[in-house]
Amino acid sequence: MPENRKKLISLLIGHISIAVIHEILIGSTENKEIADHYKKEMENAINLSKKYRVKTNPKNSSFRNKDSKYIKSQIINRVKLECNVKSKGYRKLFFSSISP
Repeated sequence: MPENRKKLISLLIGHISIAVIHEILIGSTENKEIADHYKKEMENAINLSKKYRVKTNPKNSSFRNKDSKYIKSQIINRVKLECNVKSKGYRKLFFSSISP
């Protein structure tokens, strides 16, 4: 499993980042249909990230401190990058919700 661990952590980071981005986009749009779409996508990303979390680490244990710091920093970086890209199309993107 060690050879798959890096890939699983990368997938976990990706799905958590997507969930966070969609949560921010829900707050930034006024169109209810688009917000509902983002909510469904967010729920799907959360469910997938839970599956990868269980595959990466046993359910009742936590990540090592080194892994958790890495995951947190990667999620923050990906979300900030994506929000900078998407900020051109949205009027009020809440960047304050990105900061830890």
